[in-house]
Amino acid sequence: MNALFDWNPPLVLALTALFSAQLFKFGFTALRAGRPDFTRLTGMGGMPSAHTASVSALSTAVGLETGWTSPVFGAVAFFSLLVLYDATGIRQAAAHQARLLNQMLNDLKAHHSIEGERVSESLGHTVLEVFVGAAYGVALALLLY
Repeated sequence: MNALFDWNPPLVLALTALFSAQLFKFGFTALRAGRPDFTRLTGMGGMPSAHTASVSALSTAVGLETGWTSPVFGAVAFFSLLVLYDATGIRQAAAHQARLLNQMLNDLKAHHSIEGERVSESLGHTVLEVFVGAAYGVALALLLY
């Protein structure tokens, strides 16, 4: 892993944060439900936000690598903030729409003979999930860089 880490530390840290946050999510869900749910390894939503963890680790590593005032850090930080906004804002709204669609589908099925699949409602993150993901990503980058 050392040769891989030396190759591109920001990328390796971002990927490490992404995959380890997904593993935490899987573990938390398994402990809470009492059984493993393998969809949590790749699914969206939940604690912590893996997307937020990865972009926070990336931004921190780029800042450490290029300096906090570099244009590269500025660009990465800007796009990271967009990901955080998307995780709590846009994707949360999409999850709300999915819940409404599923409710409409259930109502239609109760009165008509129709088929249809439920839409995933686990799309967005709460502010706490995003905060924990960001804190984890920053801490991981500071610890391993």
